[in-house]
Order: sequence, then structure tokens, then C-alpha cells
Amino acid sequence: MKHTTQIKLANLKDIILAETGIIKPDEIRQLTVENAIVDTGATRLSLPKPLIEKLGLEPIGNTQARTTNGIVSRTIYSTVQFTVLARDGTMPVTELPETVPVLVGHIVLEMLDLCLDIRKGLIHNPEHDGEWTEDQL
Repeated sequence: MKHTTQIKLANLKDIILAETGIIKPDEIRQLTVENAIVDTGATRLSLPKPLIEKLGLEPIGNTQARTTNGIVSRTIYSTVQFTVLARDGTMPVTELPETVPVLVGHIVLEMLDLCLDIRKGLIHNPEHDGEWTEDQL
């Protein structure tokens, strides 16, 4: 069963530039993806190249990724701020081929203290009564 979630993404560098008054807040490159796939087999936050370009992210390195087609090289891009279920985090993103949807990997879920329930989809961790406390950050 495929589970999806809404994820809001913004270029972290733009956010910092706006906070320091170098650019206007409405110049922050950001977007919302309505149907990002919650992929517990994925590690990171991964975006297809067209979304990376819309966000104005810059390449910062490379990594090896294990896929169904074997091990492939992937480019890592600069950091985004993301929001899922009203919880925020920051993370560099991994590039995906243009035809692959946004993947929300298990590190994102752990950072935000979220769990995938087979019936309900993505939920706040029930072990913490839906609260996101400092010790989970």
C-alpha cells in the first residue's frame, strides 16, 4: 500500500537571506508537494531534478544509493527547510530522476517523530501521545 503526505519545501539559504533583509520574504523559493511518497525504504529526503531547480538548490556532493536497479551515484544538493504534519526540519536533499516522485525517507520521519501506520498513514508517534518534545529533536 502506498502512503503519501503533503510536504512544504523552502530553500534554507533564501530563508536566511530574507531574515537578514538581503531579499524580500516573497523572494524565498518554496513549493508544496501534495503527494510525496512516504518511503520507509528510503533514507533521506529525495527530490526530482525539476523541483531542485525550482528551489534553486546547489550541488554540494555525491552519494551512492541502493535502488531496485542496483547501486547508483546521486547528487546531494543544498539544504531545504521542510514541513510535514506541522513539524519542521532542515536537511540537504538527494537528487532523483525526473520521473520519480518526491520520497520522504526514514530519517525525515525520525527527525519529526512521525510513524507510518498501515491503516491511518503518516501519524505523530503514539508513544509520545502526539507530543513533539525536546528530547526527540
